[in-house]
Amino acid sequence: MQNRLTVLACLLSVACPFMAFAQTAANGGKIDRHALVTRHNVIVQSFDSLSSLSVGNGEFAFTVDATGLQTFPEYYEKGVPLGTQSQWGWHSFANSYNYQRVEVWKNYTMNNRQVPYLYAHDGPPRKRDASNWLRANPHRLHLGIIGFNILKKDGTPAQMKDIQRIHQELNLWSGEINSSFEVEGVPVKVRTVCHPQLDMVAATVQSPLVAQRKLSIHIRFPYPKGDWEGGIDLQQPDKHRTNAQYLNDKQVLFERELDNSHYNVMLQWIGEESLYRKAPHDYYLQHLGDEDELSFSCHFSKSARKEAGGGSGGPSAVDAMKKHFRPFTYRQIRMINREFWQEFWESGGAVDLSGSTDPRARELERRIVLSQYLTRIQCAGTMPPQETGLTYNSWYGKFHMEMHWWHAAHFALWNRPALLERSLPWYSAIVSKAAETARFQGFKGVRWPKMTDPSGNESPSPVGPFLIWQQPHIIYLAELCYRDHPDQQTLEQYKDLVFATAEFMASYPWYDSAKHQYVLGPGLIPAQERFDPATTINPSFELTYWRWALRTALEWRHRLGMAPEPEWEKVQAQLAPYPTKDGLYLAAASAPDSYTNPRYMTDHPTVLGINGFVPADSTVDRATLLRTFNKIWTSWSWDDTWGWDYPLVAMAATRLGEPQAAVDVLLKQVTKNTFLPNGHNYQRDNLRIYLPGNGALLSAIALMCAGWDGYTGPDAPGFPKDGKWVVKWEGLQRMP
Repeated sequence: MQNRLTVLACLLSVACPFMAFAQTAANGGKIDRHALVTRHNVIVQSFDSLSSLSVGNGEFAFTVDATGLQTFPEYYEKGVPLGTQSQWGWHSFANSYNYQRVEVWKNYTMNNRQVPYLYAHDGPPRKRDASNWLRANPHRLHLGIIGFNILKKDGTPAQMKDIQRIHQELNLWSGEINSSFEVEGVPVKVRTVCHPQLDMVAATVQSPLVAQRKLSIHIRFPYPKGDWEGGIDLQQPDKHRTNAQYLNDKQVLFERELDNSHYNVMLQWIGEESLYRKAPHDYYLQHLGDEDELSFSCHFSKSARKEAGGGSGGPSAVDAMKKHFRPFTYRQIRMINREFWQEFWESGGAVDLSGSTDPRARELERRIVLSQYLTRIQCAGTMPPQETGLTYNSWYGKFHMEMHWWHAAHFALWNRPALLERSLPWYSAIVSKAAETARFQGFKGVRWPKMTDPSGNESPSPVGPFLIWQQPHIIYLAELCYRDHPDQQTLEQYKDLVFATAEFMASYPWYDSAKHQYVLGPGLIPAQERFDPATTINPSFELTYWRWALRTALEWRHRLGMAPEPEWEKVQAQLAPYPTKDGLYLAAASAPDSYTNPRYMTDHPTVLGINGFVPADSTVDRATLLRTFNKIWTSWSWDDTWGWDYPLVAMAATRLGEPQAAVDVLLKQVTKNTFLPNGHNYQRDNLRIYLPGNGALLSAIALMCAGWDGYTGPDAPGFPKDGKWVVKWEGLQRMP
């Protein structure tokens, strides 16, 4: 795997001298968006476990193999799996031993007092088991496997080796997957789409095999394994229940029950089809007519049992289902979907690099276009996404709040703020739990969780509960919304979240009376997760993010005509200075060996975020920061980084006036900077996709093209200017 990805990275990122830029300003002619997008349509011509393709809408996604459906999920299990996931589909195993969160709290000394954290214990057994259960539950569900059952001439099922002459294309402009292949010389054509507003997938298949009764739709409902990657279990049919009933001659309702989780699936078709039950949770939709075409749709939904007055079956339940599920034909869904995607691509920002002569330009443009598609279908939902979106689970399907900025901030920077704002009300939905955490730990305001689920419960971890850099994110994201529509309504909409967050941030540091400064830590782990929470103080990135967020919250009070909050002003003004040694900014004041200890030269180089992710404040010395940048650029262990680190460094390079480094780091040949043929950012064997890398790339490109507040230099400051690059962009917003 490692060798394969290294070769792929080399092919996609051809080595060449530093890139340069021949300026065509943003007004240098309107971009041909259709040409820009469609030249990066994804083509698949064989079964490749890392090249599965997805359709989706931000709330729901459906991932397919080379047949256009989920025919061979086992082959893709250790690649990019063939998932069917939604924002609402979650499951918990029975809590047979009544594990409670209070069992896993562990006290840490902070400012001469004991502060409890939700720690992941490795013993004694009861605490360990409680930690493991609470971390793994709830977990996101795979809602159902929809594939083909194809019979060969001898009556045996076709296997992967029997699928020949594969040609599959993800048409980005229309948001549909077109697949063609042959079985024993007989052609099969498949089109797969997702409804843009409903959790509904639809497909049509055309082949002589349909009329010959040798091709049917195979539908299976799995039970979850509940492991880190959310594997499926098809071997324990007695642990869950599937009830299938005809609502009419073209609709079947599947009612699913897994422990205390319930959901429904409406299967609809338009031709002469019949549903056959092969085994519990295992069904075939078989064509009965003489036509060569079979079309169907599957609509997944939360259970409507409450609406029906309890219990499945019976007239009241069936009537409720009929009201809940709207009938759609494949052709209707395809038309709605095409209009949806055309509107998406014709609005918002665009970046065209086709006039460039640097051989890396096409690859960078490919990553930009595919990242827009992937983040739209995976990250634009009503809750923050998990790091693997709606494709398959990582960390049990839970989402990581420190990643929300990387997942979603780019929507505002690419002039699609409504997609960012879809997930922000979720903060209000969990604010009571965030406030409870802050109170329990002795702080004011709200403390946002790190690894969490829809309910807002923090997950036990030896790292997550100690992170603090997710705390200012809601202030940054709200500020991006205000910059897009700077009006009273926006201020009123988000002020409570902004102020409650700032209240925590002002109460969190402790005052060092000897040095007359406020101190962050101990009791924290910085974004560079290499430090002991018991001893770490004043990490540079957190210091700058704290200052910026408190200043911004104070500005919100000013915009609303409110008096300044003295405590916020005092903490912001007296936060500890950035730690330095030997003319370099340190990762943390408690780490004077930041550049001599090999451990500290790995993971995220977030010290560069003090002038990149956020703008530098007046106390940041540019010469010191430039020396720090050069030290990291030449000495960092790049094999031990993550996908969003390269855009982070590109942001810092751009603000420092180092555009050559900015473009070079975006295309650095490192495994974790690999972008697969389907556009996903590969990380490692058990994390084959990583959407923070895609979102981070888009944010960095916005900065590199549109600049930032106060920038007055040449257009596209993130690209060198010696004639090799032509950068056309439109519709992008400046960063703060």
